[in-house]
Amino acid sequence: MRLATFNVENMFQRAKVMNLDDWKDGKTVLQDYAQLNELIQEPVYSAATKKKILTIMQRHKGLIANGASAYIRLRDIRGKFLRKPKGQAAQVEASGRLDWIGWFELVTEAVKETATENTARIVDLLRADVLCVVEAEDRTGLRRFNDDVLPGVTAKPYAHVMLIDGNDDRGIDAGLMSHEGYDIVSMCSHVDDEDVEGRVFSRDCAEYEIETPQGNRLLVLVNHFKSKGYGGAAASAEKRRRQAARVREIYELRVKQGFKYIAIAGDLNETPDEPPMDPLLRNGSDLVDVMAHGKFEGDGREGTHGNGTASAKLDYILMSPKLAARVSAGGIERRGVWGGKNGTLFPHLPTMLSEKDAASDHAALWVDFDV
Repeated sequence: MRLATFNVENMFQRAKVMNLDDWKDGKTVLQDYAQLNELIQEPVYSAATKKKILTIMQRHKGLIANGASAYIRLRDIRGKFLRKPKGQAAQVEASGRLDWIGWFELVTEAVKETATENTARIVDLLRADVLCVVEAEDRTGLRRFNDDVLPGVTAKPYAHVMLIDGNDDRGIDAGLMSHEGYDIVSMCSHVDDEDVEGRVFSRDCAEYEIETPQGNRLLVLVNHFKSKGYGGAAASAEKRRRQAARVREIYELRVKQGFKYIAIAGDLNETPDEPPMDPLLRNGSDLVDVMAHGKFEGDGREGTHGNGTASAKLDYILMSPKLAARVSAGGIERRGVWGGKNGTLFPHLPTMLSEKDAASDHAALWVDFDV
């Protein structure tokens, strides 16, 4: 059977700020968006809190005047959050979280149709029996992609499509699709897992127990760790370390419970040599990275994101020893990535005529094993 993981970077709708040519261009917007939603959760809005909210909103043209800027929208359900007296500066009228109903959200835009179709073409090329999907909008969107887009490029739809909403409200959740004969027999979400610092997972560490045609049970932990896109570097790295540590705990618990075949897959947003990956790749871990497996055939590039440099190895399939022992082949599917300014670094799909047509900025990983 074949297991694969692919960060599809949304299929139909994606936050506009996450579609900018340079990720750094949107970093401030994402930081402001996160801070606004953090500030409005305070039970009482002090004068200082109200000033911070207005200062941030003023940085985004149209957010105060019209309730929406190019990238951020205010959802004020009953119009109780702001007061805009004629001829005077806007004021935060709500006195605290319980005084109004609403939130800030990111403005989305449609993903280019060609890019969505190219995502489907990569899924078809992968030929995975079980596919881990990262950065899907929701289960409805993933089902639409499966039922409508895959057949449109003559790809075989999956029999089972599952996605559990995670902790990220930007529509970048992780799910799983499997073909007939690979039934999802149980699921477990970890959206509410906490450690001494608070909630652990930025999205989730969803567990899917798959029954294979041979009657074996494969446990897949689908992950999408904290990104490096915004927030302080040290704080973000610590968040990923906490996430890796919790995944290690879950993995070891499942081993003790008798699971032999376990895979941890997804976008972990960290390179193998960095400390946040210690719980999964060092510190006594017995997990095997598919890209380090003897049966893995690479393309000369160590990374999985963007141009494939070593510093861009962000995606993983980590396997328990008994699963790794049954590997017959492994590889990387990079033809959905543009590659360089002009798309000339490596081969890509012939239907990709520009960077906007790319299926994703992430290559997909796959592994074959007899289970």
